[in-house]
Amino acid sequence: MKFLDEAKVYIRSGDGGNGCVAFRREKFIEFGGPNGGNGGRGGDIIVEAADGLNTLIDYRYQQHFKAPKGGNGMGSDRHGAGGKDVVMKVPVGTQIFDEDKETLIYDFTKVGERFVLAKGGNGGFGNAHFKSSTNRAPRHANPGLPGEERWIWLRLKLIADAGLVGLPNAGKSTFLSKVSAAKPKIADYPFTTLHPQLGVVNSDGREFVLADIPGLIEGAHEGAGLGDRFLGHIERCRVLLHLIDATCEHAGKAYKTVRGELEAYADALTDKIEIVALNKIDAVDPDELKKQKDRLKRAAKKTPLLLSGVTGRGVPEALRALVAVIGEAPVSDKAIGTADNPAEAKPWAPQDA
Repeated sequence: MKFLDEAKVYIRSGDGGNGCVAFRREKFIEFGGPNGGNGGRGGDIIVEAADGLNTLIDYRYQQHFKAPKGGNGMGSDRHGAGGKDVVMKVPVGTQIFDEDKETLIYDFTKVGERFVLAKGGNGGFGNAHFKSSTNRAPRHANPGLPGEERWIWLRLKLIADAGLVGLPNAGKSTFLSKVSAAKPKIADYPFTTLHPQLGVVNSDGREFVLADIPGLIEGAHEGAGLGDRFLGHIERCRVLLHLIDATCEHAGKAYKTVRGELEAYADALTDKIEIVALNKIDAVDPDELKKQKDRLKRAAKKTPLLLSGVTGRGVPEALRALVAVIGEAPVSDKAIGTADNPAEAKPWAPQDA
């Protein structure tokens, strides 16, 4: 299944049915009186967060959603039928924006959430509605009210407790495949991961959701590489695991490159709790490892974890560090935020040996 995290959609709720002007005419009944029925209500446009979806690909092939009109009223006091509602199913984590792409209309964070995006128009009253003691034979009825129409943007932000960031080929996909049942594509060339991947991780009996996003390079916020469009998927994460390749030229510069792109995208990402880890330690000799660790420590101003996604060395310690930050309230059950009390949250850092 193809991954799509943004789609523009046109919606229109149903118009209300018209009221009817009619009079009762039966044999041997001299004064029948008005009996025109009311029009039915137009159908609503409803958006529902459904389980089992993780992409907006359906909205690439259908961009227009129109609810049916309410039925018109008829004689013999017959009211028009209401229009059927149109239900649009979206993944959990989807946000609805107005056409300007800035005004947030609704944010879906739980399975089964429903939101009426456009209400159908009310049906018009038939002439029977206007009958009174002083107006025994009204000869007018109301037309149905029009429905609502608008263009909206659907934007998906995956809900994960922790996010993996780093340069291309930093070993993020290997790490995800090692700690979860996810099977991301793994190869020895940059940008193997073309769209975000999710995996459920179990560490010491605690489960949490880990997101892997495509690698960032210098200038990603200006469109270099795959750009920074996928960074929105880690905005909800409580903690970031920043992986740096121990075989790169300079671990400190690699760290600063990614941090610069995070800051250029949104200050909120740089404010999140970050765990820094030096990956692929099995591929370098001890002297080179010590140099890279010192460079990374100076750049990040904290002692990095040492791990190898291939051999599994240091991986359990990294998972325990993530669990310690995520705590008892995973972000999957919350809307947005890095912690219940962000002001009290303290960055995690390993103890110096």
